Amino acid sequence: MQLHANARTCPKSRALIARRVLEEGWSLAEAAEAAGVSERTAGKWVRRFRSEGLVGLRDRSSAPRRRPTRTSAERVEAIRKLRLLRLTAAEIAELLSMALATVSRWLKRIGLGKRSRLEPPEPPNRYERSRPGELVHVDIKKLGRFQRPGKRVTGHQRGRASKTTAAGRGRGAVGWDFVHVCVDDATRLAYVEVLQDERGASAAAFLERAVAWFADRGVQVERVMSDNGSCYVSREHARACAALGLRHLRTRPYRPRTNGKAERFIQTLQNDWAYGRVYASSAERRQHLPAWLNHYNYRRPHGSLSHRPPAARLAELQRTT
Repeated sequence: MQLHANARTCPKSRALIARRVLEEGWSLAEAAEAAGVSERTAGKWVRRFRSEGLVGLRDRSSAPRRRPTRTSAERVEAIRKLRLLRLTAAEIAELLSMALATVSRWLKRIGLGKRSRLEPPEPPNRYERSRPGELVHVDIKKLGRFQRPGKRVTGHQRGRASKTTAAGRGRGAVGWDFVHVCVDDATRLAYVEVLQDERGASAAAFLERAVAWFADRGVQVERVMSDNGSCYVSREHARACAALGLRHLRTRPYRPRTNGKAERFIQTLQNDWAYGRVYASSAERRQHLPAWLNHYNYRRPHGSLSHRPPAARLAELQRTT
């Protein structure tokens, strides 16, 4: 039972008031003064104890027993069925001759307030390639450059606020770092570079270096998956894929989950490297990337790999093939 926040009594003290009056011969005024409540309150607990016993000393709901104007269950069901036909709250209110506020309130209560709730949940599309290099995921994360720790670390911002622009022009502007990532689907082995832009030529050159990096570790890349960013649909990137003999797969529009392994790696990259410690500048952050990446690939336990690092998974798959 949850007592009122300002309650002066509890069931035990109420029972004590009733027993003092009914069994010990105390007057109602004496029992009320000893408990620190009014005579009216003490009399209420005595009457409830006399008629209902200990059960009557519990708190009761203040909600009315009858609500004649409450929307009926049949009307709520009609609202639900009309909403499933993709009608708006205003259209439902007009059809049922109800107030718009009432319809909106019930739609929220039954979980159909947003139109996105009308669509059936998309089942998770979990997959994993069977051999290293069969598919790699590429993506780009844009991080703001900085010349000193910002308010994410200090909690406040002193002096003139530094603007961050893509070109790095203007007073106080320091620009962006573009973190290009490449993650192997089967092993989660990752290759990362921090570049100055996200143009097609840069993405193509990064892909060539990533394929060479995987080849040094005995992994022959066959396919590459990316989103539909301008650098990945550029001619430079297409020529790089053709020269490397790679099949380029692109995700469906507005479906970033298709490239989920790269998205999840970027989240880990942000939490553990980009924002995982305090850096004096973005240049120091870039210098720390190789050490962190080595830790991720060779020592950090990975949840989806039975808490083994990606390098251990790579070695296991290479032994079985």
